[in-house]
Amino acid sequence: MNHAASSPRRPKPATPDSARTDQACGGLITAHHGVEVKVVFTTGNHRMVRVKRSSGHVVGDDVEVVGEALRRLPRRTELRRRDGRGGIHLVAANLDVLGIVAALNSPLGFIDRAIVAARVAQLQPFVVVNKCDLDDTTALLANLHRIYTGSVPVFAISATGRTGLVPLQAFLNQGHRGVFVGSSGVGKSSLLNALCPAINLKVGKVSDHNGLGRHTTTVSTLHTLSGGGELVDTPGFRDFGLVDILAEELAIHFPGFEEHGEVSCRFRNCRHRTEPGCAVIRLVEQGQIPADRYAIYLELLSEVEADQSEARSKGWKN
Repeated sequence: MNHAASSPRRPKPATPDSARTDQACGGLITAHHGVEVKVVFTTGNHRMVRVKRSSGHVVGDDVEVVGEALRRLPRRTELRRRDGRGGIHLVAANLDVLGIVAALNSPLGFIDRAIVAARVAQLQPFVVVNKCDLDDTTALLANLHRIYTGSVPVFAISATGRTGLVPLQAFLNQGHRGVFVGSSGVGKSSLLNALCPAINLKVGKVSDHNGLGRHTTTVSTLHTLSGGGELVDTPGFRDFGLVDILAEELAIHFPGFEEHGEVSCRFRNCRHRTEPGCAVIRLVEQGQIPADRYAIYLELLSEVEADQSEARSKGWKN
């Protein structure tokens, strides 16, 4: 018996950026879930790609995907921080602005460390004072304006009350890609919900003890704002230790010192602590640099020096 030859089954056409193909597809990592990342392709399609936990990929990375292989493209910028144990963490990549969110009970020194870290990473820092609908925030806002006006933009807002958002939105809508950092409970998730309501991030309950909420974000994600610009939401953290900075460079980036950049010290590598002929010390004595700001600078200087000393010690041991 003769049987007619059955025609071969034609495979369904594959979408290059959503299937395993040998064609390289360019995209952007918009979410990191530990063992897999979400890649949004230039076509607008997206899919999840598995990665090793130690792969080093972060939200904001430009990548090429070939099948299940992920190749990271060179970064324009990267924001890194040091935790309380000395570990170094990459926060996000290819940013151009850094928003530092503050509220009552924010840890002292966090804003200054973050501003310095932003400037070292070649990002533009700005400060967002949240929960300005609370009476107790009035003094905090006045103090932050005193310290940072002239150094970085300061925005006063209430994320839950949706007040003060227009100037901040106008700033971000200029096409910036940024990330908000701040200790847990300053209202970063509430702020992102106010700026980008579609994401509907869960907000932690406010503690009766300290008036701070508990940050509930567990993965990093990137969100597009309706008026332009992008924001990365990251898990909250308390530590923002400095990375990739030398002790001699700290004064260049420290907020409040830049307006005195025209003064010169006797020694080119002056650290502004005890060196003779130090112009910064002279300005502190004259009251042109507030003593409290100089004290914070010295605190950060000691931290940077300790990190440098430890790095040299490890280098010698190796």
